[in-house]
Amino acid sequence: MVQIASPAVEFPPASAEDWRALVLKTLGDKPPESLTSATAEGLTIAPLYGPMDVAPIPTRPFDPTRAWDLRAMTRHPHPARANADILADLDGAGASVLLALDPQGQAGCAVGSADDLARALDGVIFELAPVALDAGFLGTIAADWLSAVAKASPTALLQFHLDPLSAFAATGESPGPIEAHIFAAAGAGARHAQTHPQAQIFLASGAVVHEAGGGEACEVAFAAASALAYAKAMVRAGMAIDQAFARITLGLTAEADYFLTIAKLRAARLVWARLVGACGLDTPARIEVRSSRRMLTRRDPWTNMLRLTSACFGAAVGGADAVVLGAFTDALGLPSALARRQSRNTQLVLMEEAHIGRVSDPASGSGYVEAMTDQIARAAWSAFQVTEGMGGVVSALTAGHVAAEVETTCAARADLGQPAIVGVTAFPPAKDGPVEIDTPDPRAVEAPSPRLPGPDGRCPPLAPLRIAQPFETEAAR
Repeated sequence: MVQIASPAVEFPPASAEDWRALVLKTLGDKPPESLTSATAEGLTIAPLYGPMDVAPIPTRPFDPTRAWDLRAMTRHPHPARANADILADLDGAGASVLLALDPQGQAGCAVGSADDLARALDGVIFELAPVALDAGFLGTIAADWLSAVAKASPTALLQFHLDPLSAFAATGESPGPIEAHIFAAAGAGARHAQTHPQAQIFLASGAVVHEAGGGEACEVAFAAASALAYAKAMVRAGMAIDQAFARITLGLTAEADYFLTIAKLRAARLVWARLVGACGLDTPARIEVRSSRRMLTRRDPWTNMLRLTSACFGAAVGGADAVVLGAFTDALGLPSALARRQSRNTQLVLMEEAHIGRVSDPASGSGYVEAMTDQIARAAWSAFQVTEGMGGVVSALTAGHVAAEVETTCAARADLGQPAIVGVTAFPPAKDGPVEIDTPDPRAVEAPSPRLPGPDGRCPPLAPLRIAQPFETEAAR
């Protein structure tokens, strides 16, 4: 038997002063602080961090059998094809369903009635697979359809995802007063909560801010302000405040910079804890994370697989309860069966083979992550307070405050110079190969109007963007 001798001398621990001395030797006359940088939102990134001993962040409930909810989105315009995609996702180890609805068939499944929705969800067992909707201003009507399709089952796992504020912010207008839409959604939510005791009612999402180019703190602040607006509306509709917050899901995004994603999700839980704590509650946050669409590229779309993998890693480590991972062809069109399968399997490899999620809050104690978590949480809470000081999120939107904050961040990002986007600004392919996408023929259907009495709401729209688009256009010339 061969024995390996242990080293006679152990490596001495390196102190912060030792690291600083090495940096000074490399930089010469420049101090280490000269390496300090900042995010587009102005959050500081230091060149060196030490370990941090901080209070633990509230985390999602630990489940060793299923680390997070693998939620697959379907937005095919034809209900029959949408149904086939949904069943394939569930058969391929998807855990829940997110169905986007659009009677025009442009941004989602062409559904205009409970019967149409029943065709799209045929074969789904609502007591086993949670079903969420993404219906914009049609959300209140769609909630009635979903309840009817679920046959008023008290154990149905429904997520109505009512979110008129995101629709208002994205389009810049509402069919009738936006306040009326919020109160109508709250009334419907209170009614459905009695029939479906396990249902989630509202989605308080900051994704519209992210997709328009906003920063992490602004995204978290918008989600928190939306959550408070929805909770107040549900209390006004007769629901107890603890039940109101318990029926709200936070919606955030995950991008390729997984460290920022991890810090953002951890900061969101801190902000949520402070918000509900101010109401005398300790309701834990539920967070649904959707992969960023602004990070995707049309050119060399295969590189999007890596971006989506990084985003999923960040979402899982950051403590997402549910993850909606897009397809690598989403910047081009509807995904093929291959792209949908790749999206599911990316999550499954991280969950089942890489065992991401087996540890609760693995980033805890990391100097960089803890510092960035603290910065995002403080900046988000300050932005939230400004929003509430203006009279709430509706007032902040209509006054153009949110749009101005997003515009400032976009301008700061442009000042940072040309970004390194692999496949576009860095290492572009000599020739783009063909990528399979689905090209259906959308057909509009009749649907009830979501219009409510009163003047239409107006606000500067938060139009979505893609970071790579200007550079792709320039390369195509």
